[in-house]
Amino acid sequence: MKNILILNAGTRDTLIQDFLKTVNDQCSIIVTDNYELAPTVYETQKQYVTKRWDEEGYWDDIIDICKTENVGLVLTLVDPELELLAERKKIFEDMGILVNVANVETVRDTFDKYKTISYVMQHGYNYIKSYIDYDSAKEAIDNKEIVFPLITKPRKGSGSAGIELVNNTIRLKQICDENEDVLIQEFVKGQEIGVDVFVDLITGEVVSIFAKKKLKMRAGETDKSVSFKDNSLFSLISSFAREFGLKGVNDIDVFERDGKYYISEVNPRFGGGYVHAYAAGVDFPKMLLNNMNGITNKNSIGEYREDLYMMKYFAIKVIGKEELK
Repeated sequence: MKNILILNAGTRDTLIQDFLKTVNDQCSIIVTDNYELAPTVYETQKQYVTKRWDEEGYWDDIIDICKTENVGLVLTLVDPELELLAERKKIFEDMGILVNVANVETVRDTFDKYKTISYVMQHGYNYIKSYIDYDSAKEAIDNKEIVFPLITKPRKGSGSAGIELVNNTIRLKQICDENEDVLIQEFVKGQEIGVDVFVDLITGEVVSIFAKKKLKMRAGETDKSVSFKDNSLFSLISSFAREFGLKGVNDIDVFERDGKYYISEVNPRFGGGYVHAYAAGVDFPKMLLNNMNGITNKNSIGEYREDLYMMKYFAIKVIGKEELK
């Protein structure tokens, strides 16, 4: 029996619980983290406390775990590990292990927000006007192509870290002088949308799309949302995901403005709000399990419950010293 290995699961307990619910006794879910107090380490029967992904010997240890546990599919839940995993994709595939990640070039393009926007623009999709230096942004302001307020954020980064709403050229210049890799964008007044997408790892076809309107954000993640359906959005995302080269599980951020959709960012992994999709009937763990077992997934785009609200809340896990891993 092949098993699924989830790297650096951290605090994604609900996601791990969803995996366990789906696979039942069809395989084992094995999780890792570099901290023995990561709560997900205490959700499964098999787990490993490892080195950090950037420490020497880490990947050798992961390969040993794969051999020991008869791993058939591996994925990570943290951004910094995605490119490293993509770089080693062939190593795992040569071991007969499926990897839930796109090729390394695509992953790099998703981590660089300007490259993502440039691709969106160059391939004829609606795009958010974006700049990577003060002079080009100032020229666009002077030409009235964009107006304040503007959004600045790290060109490469995760979550909401470093995002600022800027209201004048003085502050914009300060930010650009203080940061080498800054992304300057027009402020989009519209509905923010999160889209969970599954691209079959065997066929490369987009087989599942789940859309939710983000009602409230917290620490860069969706805190409250409601599911909805729109065939024009499904068509847009299907085309983009296929052309961009996405594989497996992905999370795409979109804005809706005046009836048009604008692709903003791409995260080639499980998004923080995916638990909403699972609750609505979109089972990515099942799709991964199918692919691991050589089964292609049928098209189920839009097959989920609409008008279903998600509200996140805090939970805790308490253990005794004798239970520490």
